[in-house]
Amino acid sequence: MQGLLGKLATEIVMAEPGSDNGMLPILDFVSKLRDESAGHPEAANFHLAAKDMADGMMAIVEALRLFTAEDLDYLGKTLAQLNELAAKPDAPYVPIKQGGTPAAPQIKPADGDKTPPADAEGEPALLLNLESDAELLREFINESQEHLDNIEQGVLVLEDNPADADTLNSIFRAFHTFKGGAGFLNLVPIKELAHQLESLLDMARQHKLEITSPIIELILQGGDTLKRFIGEIEPQVSGKKPVEAIVIPTSVLKNKVKAVIEGGPVAAENAVQPVQKGEPAPAAAKEEGAVTKTVVKQSGGAVVKVDTQKLDAVVDMVGELVIAESLVMQDPSIRNLESRQLLRNLAQLRRITNELQRVAMSMRMVPVRATFQKMTRIVRDLAVKLGKEAQLTMSGEDTELDRTIVEEISDPLMHMIRNAVDHGIEMPDARKQAGKSGQGTIHLQAFHEGGNIVIQIKDDGAGLNKERIRARAVEKGLVSSEETLTDQEIYLQIFAPGFSTATVVTDVSGRGVGMDVVRRNIEKLRGKVEIESELGKGSTFSIYLPLTLAIIEGLIVKVGEERYIIPTLTIRESFRPTAGMISTVHERGEMVNVRGRLIPLLRLHEFFGVTPKTTEATDSIVVVVESGRECRCVLVDQLVGKQEVVIKSLGETFKANRALAGAAILGDGRVGLILDSSTLVKLKADKHLTV
Repeated sequence: MQGLLGKLATEIVMAEPGSDNGMLPILDFVSKLRDESAGHPEAANFHLAAKDMADGMMAIVEALRLFTAEDLDYLGKTLAQLNELAAKPDAPYVPIKQGGTPAAPQIKPADGDKTPPADAEGEPALLLNLESDAELLREFINESQEHLDNIEQGVLVLEDNPADADTLNSIFRAFHTFKGGAGFLNLVPIKELAHQLESLLDMARQHKLEITSPIIELILQGGDTLKRFIGEIEPQVSGKKPVEAIVIPTSVLKNKVKAVIEGGPVAAENAVQPVQKGEPAPAAAKEEGAVTKTVVKQSGGAVVKVDTQKLDAVVDMVGELVIAESLVMQDPSIRNLESRQLLRNLAQLRRITNELQRVAMSMRMVPVRATFQKMTRIVRDLAVKLGKEAQLTMSGEDTELDRTIVEEISDPLMHMIRNAVDHGIEMPDARKQAGKSGQGTIHLQAFHEGGNIVIQIKDDGAGLNKERIRARAVEKGLVSSEETLTDQEIYLQIFAPGFSTATVVTDVSGRGVGMDVVRRNIEKLRGKVEIESELGKGSTFSIYLPLTLAIIEGLIVKVGEERYIIPTLTIRESFRPTAGMISTVHERGEMVNVRGRLIPLLRLHEFFGVTPKTTEATDSIVVVVESGRECRCVLVDQLVGKQEVVIKSLGETFKANRALAGAAILGDGRVGLILDSSTLVKLKADKHLTV
């Protein structure tokens, strides 16, 4: 409580009379003070003072921008009294008279503040006042998303352990804070729904209501409705949509909650709507000029919010500094100098530059925890819908990834988790007949491996049927019946467009749509997927991703006088071929026999129209690159070495050339083109390109 008092004092000092700036955090801290003091019988006077302060705050909040210096004086005096009571709980409490703002709103709202009338069904409408509340609404959106995520995760914990008082209290406080913020901004439909849900949880806190599965689903449905409101408010605040009335049905839900509060049963139709069906929607591209927020953690535990555009600009400039430092270090005129002092100074410059690059890149990194936690709800809802028993366990949630990758991986991960529940986990009776527990387990984990991040989805379900997958692939013409495939290549057929072994099409799956989108999205992030499976035992899907999209580890190869960069994550092996390994196949061009498998050969000098050091394949190097189940042998003159490089965009000029993923400035100041392996492996034998 002392910590909250300190934070509250800071917010009051920063508040501006005649403005609503600073009121939202003040209201939040006051609410927390009241809740915290309620749990301590020895702090009865403190609780009374905090309660009076909260009531006074609500009067100020109702009048919004009319609070004055007298109001701040009242808050300051009450805060001083709270400090005294915190030090001496037995001290007498004398309520302080509040001046300034009237206890109830006595003004007519401006035209822009009018709440629009309800729709034909009587649902209350919500209209935002962006002219005066835009910044506060942004803050409300950021805080609300965190509260709603905490509510959802807390409710799922409560479902397994209804007697968990700490979790119940945390959910109650989240709804309470959510309601306070909505009331402050006059978001009436949100405030009323949050109030009903808060009252429901308050009954549970007082042991007047038992937490049952129908109650859990009722709370989840309420949380989903509040999320819909936030989802409609955000694009209006950010300018992506025009300001218009927001109408989301809440009356039926509020009536159900009210009925439960009054002692009635929970209606059967309260079941939560299942997770979204169909293929995952591609992540929406951020509009140019759009500003989002990121939180940068500091060593002391404090956080500071930074516009991501500014953060990206810092990272870009650090990248430029790394390039400039490399150019200086490799400049012949510098390298030929014999000054020891200069060499020491340059070495110090390199250390500082490397450390600055490490810190700048860490600022872009965020834990995958939030993305992982969303999957718990998906597993729960889908298992209920399908009549299965399934649980999601997690590990490595604190593993950090580039925030862009975390955003982009959410949809592919969601689809793979849904597939694990739908196709992997069997019905309870079938599992018991196979000697398993009736409840299936899906384990989601993240960890570092070889300079990359691996996200694994492992289930103990039925596993993949190789024969069935191969037969389906042959039937669809994806492979020939004579072709020899490894287990991995057979499993990867499930990522082919339109591939499905389902005999029945449902609203969950069966159309063969989605997994190809998953693969494309992962490849867009320069990642790859590997599959391990054992029939009847389960499957493991491993997604390999780079740590960041700003820097890539690549193999630098040379063709003639040009140099190209191949991402190391897509390289299987490299070798100098012998004459017997290379042959020409009718209508398929040159092929290389790699461990008994014929892989198409791509002469990079022909592809880019440059003059090579030699055209003899036996005097050159073959680099085997892969994407999914497809491979291509790339012929180059020599391997220069492995290096981390800062990725630069090639701009509109080379946008149509999908074989190029970007460019990098190398140590000698020359530009190396970064190759897109997923495009190279799909090129036809006669496909050439000059740049």
